[in-house]
Amino acid sequence: MTRGAGVFSYPAFVQLWISDTAKWLGVFTSGLALQLLLIETLGADQVALGLVRSAQWLPMLLFGLVAGVLIDRVRRKPVLVVGDAVCALAFGAIGGLGLLGWLTVPLVAVLVFVAGTASLSATAAHQSFLPRLVPTSMLSRANARIEQSMTAAEALGPLLAGVLVRVASAPIAILVNAGTYAVSALVLSTIRVTEPPPADGTERHLWRELREGARWVYRHPTLAPYAIGLHTWFFFNSAVMTILVFYASEEIGLGPVAIGLVLASAGLTGVAAAGLTPRAADRFGAGSVICAATWLAPLAFLLAALAPEGDAGLPVLVAGQLIYGVSNGLRGPLEMSYRNAVTPDRLRARMNSTIRSLNWGTITVSAPLAGWFALTYGNRPTILVCVVGLVVAALIPTLSPFRSVQLPDDEAPST
Repeated sequence: MTRGAGVFSYPAFVQLWISDTAKWLGVFTSGLALQLLLIETLGADQVALGLVRSAQWLPMLLFGLVAGVLIDRVRRKPVLVVGDAVCALAFGAIGGLGLLGWLTVPLVAVLVFVAGTASLSATAAHQSFLPRLVPTSMLSRANARIEQSMTAAEALGPLLAGVLVRVASAPIAILVNAGTYAVSALVLSTIRVTEPPPADGTERHLWRELREGARWVYRHPTLAPYAIGLHTWFFFNSAVMTILVFYASEEIGLGPVAIGLVLASAGLTGVAAAGLTPRAADRFGAGSVICAATWLAPLAFLLAALAPEGDAGLPVLVAGQLIYGVSNGLRGPLEMSYRNAVTPDRLRARMNSTIRSLNWGTITVSAPLAGWFALTYGNRPTILVCVVGLVVAALIPTLSPFRSVQLPDDEAPST
């Protein structure tokens, strides 16, 4: 198809988009609900929140690189289906045990670890699966549509979570996520796509393939500074997000619905920004847009650190999240499109897993560290330290050749 053809003219992509939309709605509903469950029901402090968040992303650090190698050896659709099914069971257990009053902080940590293990495999497979559903020239548009769905869910999910927690309970909100994962698995199972048989593995070696994926990322002239800057961004961004709900609830004094409104604000601007990414990249270049958007994150959290207590803090936190949504909405589709477009198909799962395992693996350190720092020195000083870190994260790609990258032209479709 031509470059101007819409991505929704590809039926397999439509099914993937429906699956993602359902799943993301549940993810953003349970994300806030889980934190409120820990804070209000289980009496968790910042350190406990950090430890649970660390457990959720620990699989990325432990298994992320290996998952990339293994996924490059298999067809990706079955990995997607099984991963979402396991997540449905894990979050269903959290919600069910929460309703029965049998939930504890350590048990939550174990269950989110299980979900994180399944999610990392599905995510690596997803990032390598999408390029098989649309031509290369359509990747930025396809990723933009997925990003818009994700940010729309980011806008609706926290509001839905706040209302559900207020009128029902946090476990009910978490059960919504279990249901959406189940829907996602069902829809994914119906996708018809031709995936080539895995290459003969008789001469394949795990360690050699791990090194090949890492070399591709960290010896690449533009992927390397991009990846290092992204790792830095994830470390400090995750630190802020570990304590943000606690900060808004316990220090600013906002209720569940107000906190849901704050988090939803990022989704509202993210939807609009994601829709602008293809034109912005065509006009200014993908690297320039990504770098400019990265500078918005420290500004967003600087506003959060300066928010006054009480109701007056609500509009300040909302303003910060509106800016944060623009940053993520502009960056997400372009980042995924660029790194997949410049990577051969046989390396895509390893490339994505290498980057993601270190991205999310940093949370295993930054989340408990942020919790301890906030408990020791206060929430606002912790956020301000993270603002400085996010400035460093923006400097790394901005001062590198990545700033000038463009999205490649079309190549032969992968399907």
